Amino acid sequence: MSGWDPGEGADREALGATLSWRQLEPRVAWLWFQQLWMDVCVLRERYRLMVRSGWWEDEIQVEALAALGRWVARYDSGEWDDPPGKLALLFDLQRVAELLRPGLQPFLPERDRPEFERYLLDLGCEPAP
Repeated sequence: MSGWDPGEGADREALGATLSWRQLEPRVAWLWFQQLWMDVCVLRERYRLMVRSGWWEDEIQVEALAALGRWVARYDSGEWDDPPGKLALLFDLQRVAELLRPGLQPFLPERDRPEFERYLLDLGCEPAP
């Protein structure tokens, strides 16, 4: 997804190909979550997904959003050129939306960013210098 720069020395493609942060080093995990944040912001706008505040605390939502972000990125980059597959993605958005229902408040990036970063620090992720 566009609009994100992982910084010098980071391999965005390697981060995007990793669908879980759990085996990553603390600084790389931070970058992985930054990529996911940007993907979620784009998915929310582009596909009108009803993402809820605190999605980053729900492992199922994190996995679903990471997979969806990677799926879309493959079409956007030209890595995949499969119109029936793209239609399947669009039809699957409703099923993904069901996974995103838990939560009381809608996700608002401007409001939720500080809480997101606190959560990453609590997980042991380390911001890049």
